[in-house]
Amino acid sequence: MVRTFPLTKYHGLGNDFLVLFADAVDAGGPKVDGDLARRVCDRHRGIGADGLLVASEPSDVERTAGIDVVMALMNADGSPAEMSGNGIRCLGHAVARSRGLREGPLVVATDAGRRDLWIRPGSHPGETLVRVGMGEVRPGPAIPAAVTEHLDGRRHATADLGNPHLVVEVTSPFEVDLLVEGRGLEEHFADGINVEFIASTPDGLDLAVWERGAGITEACGTGACAATAIAAGWGLVGDSAHVRMPGGSAEVLLDEAEVVLIGPSELIAEIEVPW
Repeated sequence: MVRTFPLTKYHGLGNDFLVLFADAVDAGGPKVDGDLARRVCDRHRGIGADGLLVASEPSDVERTAGIDVVMALMNADGSPAEMSGNGIRCLGHAVARSRGLREGPLVVATDAGRRDLWIRPGSHPGETLVRVGMGEVRPGPAIPAAVTEHLDGRRHATADLGNPHLVVEVTSPFEVDLLVEGRGLEEHFADGINVEFIASTPDGLDLAVWERGAGITEACGTGACAATAIAAGWGLVGDSAHVRMPGGSAEVLLDEAEVVLIGPSELIAEIEVPW
């Protein structure tokens, strides 16, 4: 008899994730680690995704602090990631479905800290809209001189939302060769970095992204937040922005306490995976 374990697949603006509930894998099941993430996220030999999200029950201490679920994220290449704005919306959607929650709050513990979500129905049965308090936008890593030299006068800056970002202003983000430019810029950062190319629009920003550990993706929630905060500092946007990415659009709100991300999550499939 073939033994299986369950996964669900979601996407947030084309940024797709597999969600695994840790308690669904018994003691004799597969080890939940980077090797498993690489296996299931492989688009040719696995199911295919930008990352694997693992939802675990909180400890007693975490539960007392109001935590509903603990999130861990592994990129498609098996490396750990501290945070994903699209990923946490997908995880929130999955947890809400498992608990029969159509609308209401959900508190998630992540490697980047506590994140407060509000879940509500989307425009069709498979979609949920999620508002996420993404925390404070902090200064990012130092920019190597080689990056500044390569960008040759183009405005750029780094930020940190629990994961690092390099934001670069360009004329047309959707015409940037991300495989060359995004990967080339990331290689100058020892710990890797997400690279967002942006341009201002009448109501916000256009954005294309190269993601650390995943490569070219259709959207990046933390990237949208980092880009909006940096663009506001440059005077390109105000305290809110409609961020248009290849996979769709998200809303980003800035206030004194934190940056807020609002966008959809959509259920793709429920899957039984043999091991």
